[in-house]
Amino acid sequence: MHAARNIALCTKDCLCLFICPTGATDTENGQIDFAKCLDGCRLCVDACPSHALYLVFDRYPVKPDKDVAVVSALDNLLESKAKQELIGAALAHEGNGGAKLAKAIAHSDRVLAEDCAREARYMLPQSNQTRKLLTELLGRRGDPGFPVEAIEQLLELLH
Repeated sequence: MHAARNIALCTKDCLCLFICPTGATDTENGQIDFAKCLDGCRLCVDACPSHALYLVFDRYPVKPDKDVAVVSALDNLLESKAKQELIGAALAHEGNGGAKLAKAIAHSDRVLAEDCAREARYMLPQSNQTRKLLTELLGRRGDPGFPVEAIEQLLELLH
């Protein structure tokens, strides 16, 4: 972790200059020299009267893969919510007294289904599953109206 400064909050009281044991702070350009900043020292952060200094993580933990049982449960819930969304949408189109409620339930089911898909690793652009899916979709180039260019752009962004 190293310190960083929010220039908009900095009042140039410069207590950070006096408290920093390595001289990493620089009020002239507002930057903090990350090479000099001690990992997790936070003396400047605690001393800053304007709260313009904060700590930034250098490394983030690696996210472990989800258990197969969890992904399977999320897939089942996703399928269930997709079916419920279709039922709610059909009820909303009937125009009966509960149409607004049915529309709200259908929307809620859509949001929950998207969350399940995201958590099951299907909607994360950086995941290997997404790369695999996009690559497989490119095999459908012959379908009329298929967005080949959009998928190629997404694949370029992932690499």
